[in-house]
Amino acid sequence: SAQPRLPAVFGASLYPCFKRIFHRERERARTVRSRTNDEKKGERQMALMAGILFTLTSVLLGISTFVSSARIYPPNEVTLLDSRSVAGELGWVANPTEGGWEEVSIMDEKNIPIRTYQVCNVMEPNQNNWLRTDWIPRGGAQRVYIEIKFTLRDCNSLPGVMGTCKETFNLYYYESNNDKERYIRENQFGKIDTVAADESFTQVDIGDRIMKLNTEVRDVGALSRKGFYLAFQDVGACIALVSVRVFYKKCPLAVRNLAQFPDTITGADTSSLVEVRGSCVDNSEERDVPKMYCGADGEWLVPIGNCL
Repeated sequence: SAQPRLPAVFGASLYPCFKRIFHRERERARTVRSRTNDEKKGERQMALMAGILFTLTSVLLGISTFVSSARIYPPNEVTLLDSRSVAGELGWVANPTEGGWEEVSIMDEKNIPIRTYQVCNVMEPNQNNWLRTDWIPRGGAQRVYIEIKFTLRDCNSLPGVMGTCKETFNLYYYESNNDKERYIRENQFGKIDTVAADESFTQVDIGDRIMKLNTEVRDVGALSRKGFYLAFQDVGACIALVSVRVFYKKCPLAVRNLAQFPDTITGADTSSLVEVRGSCVDNSEERDVPKMYCGADGEWLVPIGNCL
């Protein structure tokens, strides 16, 4: 199917600006003749990075239309964190504090800022850049889901970075009763998964205004403490985290056979069934004990018994 195209209005004024910066840096690298090899290499790196940041920022400008649309979630999902709904800066903890993950604000079509994080250290080896969320209360959930929307640059489209550029990042979590953890201690975190992009973008995509926004969902459980932190580890990718949403699933209030079943949070396992006893609605009485099972996907299953 055809890729969605970015609206021309986004980046209309900033696009030429970034393009001029990119070409200026590239020309500077080309015209330097009397400098040392190290200085020339530095100029070429500056030109390449200008091009990388130019494309990454242009992608974010276009994506702002799609991530700023109305957020309507299924009734069986309860959101614990949605980075797009946070007023002001996210202020997540980055390590190192400089030269790694950077918080960037982009504006949607209503001139409302959308907070994102990006990192693009594709030219240096042995990258280990961490980004940690604030403390997230689990709200009684034993299993939570993490939805990540992100863009990632195709390493094959960048010259001279094949030994250092990566196309994945790692997702971690750390359970804690302390909502004021100040620092990232890597050994406290457990790995959830390595996340790869289904699609990565190139300079051609930017020129054609084609959006390649990836959405990946991971889950983790069984959780037992009051809350947890999430962390994202970059190992050398050119990536922008456009949004992060954390939620759990429940079976919504339902009425079956004149029996009412309350909101019920799903179990700790992906295959668990939670038995729930119902109560007869007004002007009815129990014939057989009404029961249903809340499935891990937030759907009610196997109604038993009824009211008359």
